[in-house]
Amino acid sequence: MLKLVIGNKNYSSWSMRPWLALRANNIPFEEVFIPLYTDQADKDRILSFSKAGKVPTLIDGDVTVWDSLAIIEYLAEKFPDAKLWPADRAVRAHARAISAEMHSGFVPLRSECGMNLHRPIRAVALSDDARANVTRIEEIWADCHARYGKQGPFLFGAFSAADAMYAPVVHRFRTYAIPVKPEAKHYVDAMMQLPAFQEWTRDGLAETLRIARFEDV
Repeated sequence: MLKLVIGNKNYSSWSMRPWLALRANNIPFEEVFIPLYTDQADKDRILSFSKAGKVPTLIDGDVTVWDSLAIIEYLAEKFPDAKLWPADRAVRAHARAISAEMHSGFVPLRSECGMNLHRPIRAVALSDDARANVTRIEEIWADCHARYGKQGPFLFGAFSAADAMYAPVVHRFRTYAIPVKPEAKHYVDAMMQLPAFQEWTRDGLAETLRIARFEDV
């Protein structure tokens, strides 16, 4: 069985992405939880799975894959029936492009609005760059809805790898009380109704470990 090494569900947005890709598609896997920013023993446990020293990491027999997007790509190849990427080449290219944009971009929003499910819902003053990130994400969601909305409520109709990449943003928008334009709000609603998203959220809220560096924002 596949193993997915993850960090705290309350904080680890990168762990959430491949976890959702697996759970939303009913792909069996063993979850290996290692708390982040605790002590050297936990750091060494993470290093025992991947020399990158970060989560998530996927273990499939003698194959080890680290980095969220690389894991999702591996899963798409291993489980083609899950249809993690759209079948149409042009649509698939679109899905990969916005997924890569999330993977490498939106740094101001990430920095100013770290994922923390326990955080009381309240707004913060965002920088111009972070506000531009919000606008761009809304634009992506609205554009996908206009193109593919007749096929389903997610970015490309059915739940896909792109949705796994954007799911943590829904939590950030909620936690930091970031208003979402009507043409993009449907996506927030669809994601929050996804059973796998709800499961991750429940598990994250049930965690008691607090990381001080993420509680001051």
